[in-house]
Amino acid sequence: MSAAMGASAVSTVATGFLEVVTYGCLAVLAGSLLLVVAFVLRSRGLVERALGLDTMLAVALNGIAATIVLTADPDLVVLAVLVAVLGFVGTVTVARFVERRGNRLTEEDR
Repeated sequence: MSAAMGASAVSTVATGFLEVVTYGCLAVLAGSLLLVVAFVLRSRGLVERALGLDTMLAVALNGIAATIVLTADPDLVVLAVLVAVLGFVGTVTVARFVERRGNRLTEEDR
């Protein structure tokens, strides 16, 4: 057996292991996304909802990153950057709004 043939076999095993780990990560991320959705639906205040939605975007960003690893598609990097910027702008906007208004419950929140 030549050295090149041995390296190819190791590469195949490493690739298979990477796929298994990536699919496992995607499964854990899907479960955490369900928990975050439940948190957002049960939240009553603006800050809690904003925290839940920010966490949801972070989980989605990690899912996109895992998909990039799995597919090796460089076009998805643009989507990941877009989601990160969207999460940042949304969090800053809510923080400025809460700073001015406070975390009071409105009538429709009750």
